[in-house]
Amino acid sequence: MTAIKSFWRKEAKAEEAVEPVVETAVSTTTPPTAIQTFDLDIGANDPFLTYCLNSKGVIDVDKLLLDSPAVAQMKASGVRLVVPLVSQGDLIGLINLGSRLSEQEYTSDDMKLLQDLSTQAAPALKVTQLVQQQKLEAIERERIQQELRVARLIQQTLLPQELPQVAGWQVDAYYQPARAVGGDFYDFIYFADGRIAFIVADVTDKGVPAALVMATTRSILRAAAERLESPGAVLERTNNVLVQEIPPKMFVTCFVALLNPHTGHLRYANAGHDVPYHYTKDGLQELRATGMPLGLMPGMSYEEKETTLAPDDYFLLYSDGLVEAHAPDREMFGFPRLQTLMAGHGNGRSLNQFLLDELAAFTGAGWEQEDDVTLVTIQRLETLPSTGSGTTSHFSFEIPSEPGNERLAMTKVAEIVGDALPSSRLEKLKTAVAEATMNAMEHGNKYDEDKPVVIEVALSETAASTGSGRTITVRITDQGGGKPVNNAATPDLDAKLAGEQSPRGWGLFLIKNMVDEMHVIQDETHHTIELVMNVESGD
Repeated sequence: MTAIKSFWRKEAKAEEAVEPVVETAVSTTTPPTAIQTFDLDIGANDPFLTYCLNSKGVIDVDKLLLDSPAVAQMKASGVRLVVPLVSQGDLIGLINLGSRLSEQEYTSDDMKLLQDLSTQAAPALKVTQLVQQQKLEAIERERIQQELRVARLIQQTLLPQELPQVAGWQVDAYYQPARAVGGDFYDFIYFADGRIAFIVADVTDKGVPAALVMATTRSILRAAAERLESPGAVLERTNNVLVQEIPPKMFVTCFVALLNPHTGHLRYANAGHDVPYHYTKDGLQELRATGMPLGLMPGMSYEEKETTLAPDDYFLLYSDGLVEAHAPDREMFGFPRLQTLMAGHGNGRSLNQFLLDELAAFTGAGWEQEDDVTLVTIQRLETLPSTGSGTTSHFSFEIPSEPGNERLAMTKVAEIVGDALPSSRLEKLKTAVAEATMNAMEHGNKYDEDKPVVIEVALSETAASTGSGRTITVRITDQGGGKPVNNAATPDLDAKLAGEQSPRGWGLFLIKNMVDEMHVIQDETHHTIELVMNVESGD
């Protein structure tokens, strides 16, 4: 107890009893000018406090022999009597009295009156203190709640406000922090060539500290992605910057995936995050890549891996708030349960809600969320929505980069196209596909068996009422990178026969003249030749 003040009146008449005034540390009342005051600081270890708690009545200060700074100060200030105010075992105040103005000694009736006063005053003072404390706590809670509301609003503005809208793809996201604000986040970064980076991350701890680190990490990731693009390089740069900024004993797990929507190619890297899952018709696959969490140590490198999503494939990014949730009997939701649920659920568009329903059934009613929960599902669609009144059927397959497989490519394309083209135009399309596939295997993939050629076929089925023609689009994609040869100008036959020009350069010219349209699409790691045939066109 500190800063206890004692007051008594000096102007009272001789026959009047002393009027005691009680002042506690929480009081803010200014004493009247007729009351003399002094500040009494009582240390936590002062023996006078223990004496007051054990005292059964009024204490005569003059008779105290305690080695106590408080007692010495009271004697020096003229305090004669001290009445402890004790409620429920707690010393909550003191009534201090000086000498009587009549210069008579305090009587037994005075002592009894003071004792009765303390018995009545102590509970009342305790209630007053509790009410005052509750008011202060309510004000503090409201201030904190207001700050949290602002923090949550800021955090929500940092999360993507819209999901990616890409033809042939469906993206779904869910985020629920365990507290007003959280440390999970997800993000989408768009590139000029159409690629999209999908990011999900989890900051250790929860609440405001984690939210602040989340905002910092997001900014660093975005700045790194604008310069580097490669998922492994983005994580490496982010780690080296974050390790200098992050508070001690905190770190960030993060998964970055770079998707090419045209081909379904996915390149990814992982910084200690829970392993995402790739659903395929042949089973569930783990998207594993090694790497330390961000912010732990500088100079870390991050492994990059890649895969391709076929139509109807999807992959799930999530945080540990899902798999580490507990049932009432403390059983954990766990990775095996998640794998089993995903393996039996082929529709990525409804996966998030399906998992949330399973989580609710597992944890039961009244579950107190233990950690932030984040889910991001990306699915490649078999049937694409059309901008017109019809639809576009979409097919995709891979061809190993081996000599002669161009025949396999053109045969599969012909099977997909079927009777949509007359035989003469179908043969032209097959020739263009074979030439483009051979170029992709030889010049793009260098006949590397680990680098397949991805072939996509899209057949539009436009309603006749629209008046627009149907088209067949074929995309042949390799993993060569570098600057493409996109000059399909007419070769100079005489110069080539005379040996004045390279015999190469016929391929794109041939392909372009076999189809109605040809487009070359490129990014840092892929080349795509897009062939378009108008179904209604004549030869």
